[in-house]
Amino acid sequence: MFRRLTKLASSNLVALSELPLQGLQSESQAAFLLQAHALLGRQTVHARWQPAASFASQALQGQGLKVYKPVTPGQRGRVGTSRTNLWKDGPFKALTIGLRGTGGRNAQGRITAYHRGGGHKRLYRLIDFRRTTAPEADGVVQRVEYDPNRTAHIALLNYKGQDGARDRYAYILAPQDLRPGDSVMAGASADIRVGNTLPLHAIPVGQQLHNIELVPGKGGQLVRSAGTSATLISKGTDGYAVVRLPSGEQRSVLDRCKATIGVLSNPQHQNIKLGKAGASRWRGIRPTVRGMAMNPCDHPHGGGRGKKKGRISQTPWGKPTKGYRTRNNPQTDRYIQLSRHKSRQGK
Repeated sequence: MFRRLTKLASSNLVALSELPLQGLQSESQAAFLLQAHALLGRQTVHARWQPAASFASQALQGQGLKVYKPVTPGQRGRVGTSRTNLWKDGPFKALTIGLRGTGGRNAQGRITAYHRGGGHKRLYRLIDFRRTTAPEADGVVQRVEYDPNRTAHIALLNYKGQDGARDRYAYILAPQDLRPGDSVMAGASADIRVGNTLPLHAIPVGQQLHNIELVPGKGGQLVRSAGTSATLISKGTDGYAVVRLPSGEQRSVLDRCKATIGVLSNPQHQNIKLGKAGASRWRGIRPTVRGMAMNPCDHPHGGGRGKKKGRISQTPWGKPTKGYRTRNNPQTDRYIQLSRHKSRQGK
């Protein structure tokens, strides 16, 4: 259906506003609109395409995406996320620290993480993953901000001081539908409302969660990326609750561990397109050289005449890739009730 609609649009048989988009899924609709915008992003746009251009742009904006006028080649295929409703100024200075890059090196100076280095300078925002800044107290959302250190947005909370004490501030991960002026709370007595944090034993089964602890009091470690959420499946009498993670894995977690209600913000992060190689360099990601382009002394795929690999795909150290299992952690195996691999087989 996507190909047929694209062919109709490119041949100008119908206007984009008249295409039957309601029958498409969200991913297909977004892909079609992106294709339409690419068709319209030529240097000279005919007048007949102007209504279609505005239609595609408005639809993309409504989906939380931002398109660019292709005044340069790098902007032609670039798609970002819209930040129209986010805070326009800088971060709350008292909750920031300087962030120094490692370039992928460890304490001995050896490269342990490849393809890292450079990138824009960033300030790290101190996030209250534990939600212990003011337990059992209402925090008012002052603003929702962009954070360059993570994919989800963050929210600045203000806790009013009691008896002449100073106000306290904290950053938290911002879930969807959290707006400035909303009140959130952390504690076992909190309501089941977006942004509130409670122990798992106080959360009803079937609730969507994020920022889930693995060790009580350590702070959230699971489900912290943009647009993600986990689901509380069951609560047992042995002190454990079962949570279905975004990967499909079902894992037992102590019911004393805390989690936050709701789905994380910025769900359209998965649809961004960088548009050019330099956008990866802005993010501190360096180029990746293919093993087949190396010499045999540098990679198992290197050498040979022409495009000849001569063996199965493997890492520079000879470990197979493309599905080879490398997980080896018996201490946590007993907490995994259903692996992500088996959950996909059951679909």
